[in-house]
Amino acid sequence: MPLEVETRNVAGQVTALGSAGQFTLVVDRPAEAGGGGRGFNGGQLLYLAIAGCISNDLFREALGRGIKLDQVVVRVDGDFVGDPAVSTEVSYEVELNGDADDEALRDLIDHVDRIAEIPNSLRSGTPVRLRRAAILHRSR
Repeated sequence: MPLEVETRNVAGQVTALGSAGQFTLVVDRPAEAGGGGRGFNGGQLLYLAIAGCISNDLFREALGRGIKLDQVVVRVDGDFVGDPAVSTEVSYEVELNGDADDEALRDLIDHVDRIAEIPNSLRSGTPVRLRRAAILHRSR
């Protein structure tokens, strides 16, 4: 299913609302970097996308294996360096518990690591391109 997301800044500020269908979140820069400090920055969103994908896939795949997960914590870390800044290697860790034995839970984690869409997109170097740019003129 194709996805489309959008950001729109709020009242001439750096702060923007990000939306995907009926879901929204706040996108911003830290106050010390000229933003309002009211929301996630792009790097945080990238790493959060990884964590969210792993978490969602753990629940989806567990259901298919008849495993009930009680708690899932996914932590993602990395850094951005250079000019222009590019992410360093990203790593993540998973903590979970459920109603299966340790071997079945470890197999679930390993399986999700192999099939999760966002990590696999990054690992394979998914191309990103500017498709269109429009210059909007202010009313005078």
